[in-house]
Amino acid sequence: MAPCCPVVELRQYTLRPGQREILVELFDRELVEPQEAVGMELLGQFRDLDRPDRFVWLRGFPDMESRRRSLEAFYGGPVWRANAAAANATMVDVDDVLLLRPAAPSSRFGALPPRPARGDHAPAVTLLATICPLDRPADAGELERILIPRLAAAATPALALLVEEPSENTYPALPVRAGEHVVVWFQRSPGAAGERASIDAAADLARDVLAHMVGPPVQLRLDPTPRSRLR
Repeated sequence: MAPCCPVVELRQYTLRPGQREILVELFDRELVEPQEAVGMELLGQFRDLDRPDRFVWLRGFPDMESRRRSLEAFYGGPVWRANAAAANATMVDVDDVLLLRPAAPSSRFGALPPRPARGDHAPAVTLLATICPLDRPADAGELERILIPRLAAAATPALALLVEEPSENTYPALPVRAGEHVVVWFQRSPGAAGERASIDAAADLARDVLAHMVGPPVQLRLDPTPRSRLR
């Protein structure tokens, strides 16, 4: 399988209190395969371990035009019409969305494992996301020379390194955080004993390499749902 994906959405949803497990069950049961059937690639969906009312997910596209076609097909189609009311009833805010692209050809997500089937017991793992806000686009050469090699050599190497996709949002019915500059990477947690050190090391690396941050990195600890491919 080929690496994924030239365009990636990082979607962070704020939910109504106590509604996350309802959305997780609905999403995993009803909303995964129908999105992939119209050309999207669902990389992963997660519980935010530090924010009990946050649901985080990643989906990818070959390019911005195919993103428009796929979103129109899904959100205008029968599966979303049948499930929209139940899904939307769990949600408070769905507009925290970063539209991203790989920082370099080598920094995409690699080929993902098959999706766990319904009822499978996938191994427990935590993913760590580091989101670095910048006041300008990151220097691509600097990322390739410094940050990508250092992340590759880390105790838990990066699964992907992404930056903002500057193209205009081709599906304005779903807003994105336009005009922001970010560097984002994902790692697997080394386990409970080393997780704090890994989080701190990622923050230190961001401050060391990214000279134009406008605030501290936002760091997420992500628990994959039962049917998440990324884990």
